[in-house]
Amino acid sequence: MAGIVSIDRPFGIYFDDYFVKTYSLLTGKDPNDFAFVEGVTPLSTLTQVIISCITYLAVIFGGQLLLANSPVIKLNSIFQIHNLLLTVISGTLLILFIEQLFPIYWRNGLYHSICSNDGWTQRLELLYYLNYLVKYWELADTMFLVLRKKNLEFLHVYHHSMTVALCFYQLRGRTTVSWVPITLNLTVHVFMYYYYFRAAGGARIWWKKYLTTLQIIQFIIDLFFVYFCSYTYFTSTYWPWVPNFGSCAGDEGAAIFGCLLLSSYLLLFIGFYNKTYNSKNVTALKGKGKPPSKALN
Repeated sequence: MAGIVSIDRPFGIYFDDYFVKTYSLLTGKDPNDFAFVEGVTPLSTLTQVIISCITYLAVIFGGQLLLANSPVIKLNSIFQIHNLLLTVISGTLLILFIEQLFPIYWRNGLYHSICSNDGWTQRLELLYYLNYLVKYWELADTMFLVLRKKNLEFLHVYHHSMTVALCFYQLRGRTTVSWVPITLNLTVHVFMYYYYFRAAGGARIWWKKYLTTLQIIQFIIDLFFVYFCSYTYFTSTYWPWVPNFGSCAGDEGAAIFGCLLLSSYLLLFIGFYNKTYNSKNVTALKGKGKPPSKALN
């Protein structure tokens, strides 16, 4: 279904047509009928999210104890397939998001695309939900670390578990600005999972340091947008005499949670960067015979 590049078809090919066919084939349902309904849609309640996160922590730390005296289990081929699939899925979701978002942005402007209720469309809600489900799949990253007997960084465990909660809260809170951190995260994940796919195959990749830099830039941009949206919402709602741009769509709790969590991510990733790539720290670790610490996003 190729065609001329246009506002509604920024890639020329309308990938949503293929998405509809694939979704219908895999689920037996029409994607146009999807709606995120708390308590009805799978994994749509806070209780389920909490149970999932507790189970995740129990499995990884319990697994460490059970495998304490066992040999390293590499599973390189499975690990490569895992990372290759997440590279492809992240790229596919990113393309589908861009295809939906570009017409909204082009016709209505940036403010509308991050703050208007109309910026939260049925198709974007489905993509947000699919991205949320992928976060559960990404929890398997930690199991590979456990099997390989790698050190579990606090950043890694915290980021993986809390991102599940973040995606859930933004879905439930219908925060229109959600597409900013999600599309940036998908962009980072295309590079990140490709890096781990290649590294698992024995390739020596020189740009890991720049991948961490990209993650930090991602959170800086995220925070600019979410703090702007939160600021203009709260001022227009509670302190209208303060200069603002008007209201902004989304639940207050989801906005506050997003601001706090993304702020913590930025601080933790900066700390990880300094610990891992600061020349003095690297030299000290090499002197002790220890490799620099590692973390997966």
